[in-house]
Amino acid sequence: MNCHELARRIERLQPEADVRNVARLCLLLANATPDVGQLRDDAQLTAAWQKMYLRLQATADQHAAMTEELDGLARSDPKRFTAEQIWVLIRAIKVQSQILQMYLGEPVLSV
Repeated sequence: MNCHELARRIERLQPEADVRNVARLCLLLANATPDVGQLRDDAQLTAAWQKMYLRLQATADQHAAMTEELDGLARSDPKRFTAEQIWVLIRAIKVQSQILQMYLGEPVLSV
């Protein structure tokens, strides 16, 4: 199965998806599925899609929370950072790394 075939199948299952989401799902599903040929089966495609959607949603939620914390951190004086503020920065780096790993198809580290 190639990317074009996978995109057509995703569009058939989710006709309201815009082109960016279809492309994103193709990349994420291809990276998360050892044998992309398995995705020819509607049941396996749906299961993989749901699993990826949950991972993507969890990562997006973590990213949104980190963004909010970083916005608050950006308004403070870096010369007076507390240990907790340094941990906020470290967690933000981990979340960004998690997102990048997911798109690259590498194992995702737990945060």
